[in-house]
Amino acid sequence: MKGAESHIALIPHLFRLEYAKMTAVLCRHFGLKHIEIAEDIASDTFLKASEQWAVQGIPDNPTAWLYTVAKNKTKDYFKHLTVFETQVKSHIYQDLVEIPESFDHQGLISDSQLAMIFAVCNPANSKESQICLALQILCGFNVDEISNAFLTKKETIKKRLHRARTNLRDDSFQLGALGEKEIEMRLSTVLKTLYLLFNEGYFSNTNTLPIRKEFCTEAIRLTLLLTENPLTNSSEVNALLALMCFQSSRLEARTDDFGEVILFENQDRNLWDSSLINRGNYYLVQATGGEAISKYHLEAGIAYWHTTEGENKWRNILQLYNQLIVIDNSPITALNRIYVLSQVHGEKRAIVEAEKSELNENSYYHSLLGYLYSKSTIGKSIYHYKRAVELTKSTSGKQTLEKELMKLQELMPDDYQI
Repeated sequence: MKGAESHIALIPHLFRLEYAKMTAVLCRHFGLKHIEIAEDIASDTFLKASEQWAVQGIPDNPTAWLYTVAKNKTKDYFKHLTVFETQVKSHIYQDLVEIPESFDHQGLISDSQLAMIFAVCNPANSKESQICLALQILCGFNVDEISNAFLTKKETIKKRLHRARTNLRDDSFQLGALGEKEIEMRLSTVLKTLYLLFNEGYFSNTNTLPIRKEFCTEAIRLTLLLTENPLTNSSEVNALLALMCFQSSRLEARTDDFGEVILFENQDRNLWDSSLINRGNYYLVQATGGEAISKYHLEAGIAYWHTTEGENKWRNILQLYNQLIVIDNSPITALNRIYVLSQVHGEKRAIVEAEKSELNENSYYHSLLGYLYSKSTIGKSIYHYKRAVELTKSTSGKQTLEKELMKLQELMPDDYQI
């Protein structure tokens, strides 16, 4: 046993890494119809860890300890569930109770995790509901994080989650083996889920930390598993993995020692991970085998050019954004394109484009206009940065914006008012 005092930091870390995986494994035995039971047992397991480790100290293998406790709690649940024992045929009962000895995190977890994703991404639910539920169950997203990922109101997300969970109970979805056709039909939804998981890790708008590396790592791990399966190793999967590798290569350079975000143009290139860039190049080449160009191909291409120096770098990025906006005309894509437009054609043209969008309740819209106006009209720049601070939910995001705001305010007369 290790010292009892260090469990306070370890348990939240293990919860982020293992809770969703544990729920996926438990659902192999309960079925998705009883997903709430699996979630309750996983939660109880971590509660027991917090109580016991505080007294006895951390076990030598804390992850294995968690899965052993979860296994025993599952056996106890079936053992004491009288209604289940009396109303369900004995051979089914035996099948469910016989949890394999390999109920640890080695091997089975990865398979269970992917099986869970594909099971939740069932066409019986709408695509949006499938992704919402997968993000909640598998990725541990709360309603705020899901709402941010979809740029949708929280009440809408709550309704989607409720309907999706009701469908799971009513239709008794199972975690059985899927056929090739079923996998093909569900793959695009699975990819969107992993894409949103990575994005929340890469740039979190709802957390005190601007970067959540555990989300990025988990998204890469699961996408890599898809490339290792001949049924899912598509050009689109490889394009998504290339995108994740390129973006992850800059993670260490995106924040300073105090956790504040460092803007792209100020990043130390020496901190970029060249091995991840090379892996991104490899998977981008693998992605060229398909006939269609997907959103992930274009975003991977954009990310590639961000890691590459060249005379026509920004023009190439703008060309890719011009193609991407045809496929994905979201506010974020439009605003990212406008930033690149400013690098190619200057701030004045970019300001005209930005103000046409009129995204007055979008923090990124105002921070972009604040940046664009900063070189010409400081008063307007200050106004937009202030609005961005008011609208952003991220603590670190506010700090970054306030730092830019202070720089501009120092340039203004003392009696200046907006």
